[in-house]
Amino acid sequence: MKLYRFLSADDTSEFCHKVTDALNKGWELYGSPTQAFDAANGVMRCGQAVTKDAPGVYTPDTKLGAQ
Repeated sequence: MKLYRFLSADDTSEFCHKVTDALNKGWELYGSPTQAFDAANGVMRCGQAVTKDAPGVYTPDTKLGAQ
C-alpha cells in the first residue's frame, strides 16, 4: 500500500526533528516543503508531505504514524 502523511509544526527544530524521524523510518519526501505565517498564533508554520510504500491493505483505521 502507498501511504501519505503531511507533517507540520511551528518553524523550530521540532519540525526538522519530525521530518528527520519520518525519513529514518523509511518515509520519503513528497514535493516541496511549505511555510506560512499563522497570524492567529503569531508564528511561522512549516509543512512537508511524505510518502511510504508499506505491506498490507490500507483502511481508514491504518495508523500512519506507526508505519
